[in-house]
Amino acid sequence: MYDFYWYPKCSTCRKAKAQLDSLGIEYREIDLKLLPPAAEKFETWFAQGDFPTKRFFNTSGLVYRELGLKDKLDSLSEAEMAQLLASDGMLIKRPLIVKDGKVRQIGYKEEQYTSLQ
Repeated sequence: MYDFYWYPKCSTCRKAKAQLDSLGIEYREIDLKLLPPAAEKFETWFAQGDFPTKRFFNTSGLVYRELGLKDKLDSLSEAEMAQLLASDGMLIKRPLIVKDGKVRQIGYKEEQYTSLQ
């Protein structure tokens, strides 16, 4: 079973959820805003090396812009990035799909979801 981290008010997340449903993929919904993953999870996911650390950030989000992270992110350590992501679910690129402790997908591209079956 997958963990599907999403924000229910996000139209892109709703599209991703609909596609998971249409593919018959079982998942557990986790609201990123209410229950963001702990910093330790992000550090584990960063160490897996499947996605660049910057990819975990919602770079088009209001919180990202308000914090001026575009200019600061390169100077932060992975631990600092993990703490930031864990502190506010709206900083996290969504949806985030995890299975067996491994990030399988960040964001939504329809053609990539078929590989989750």
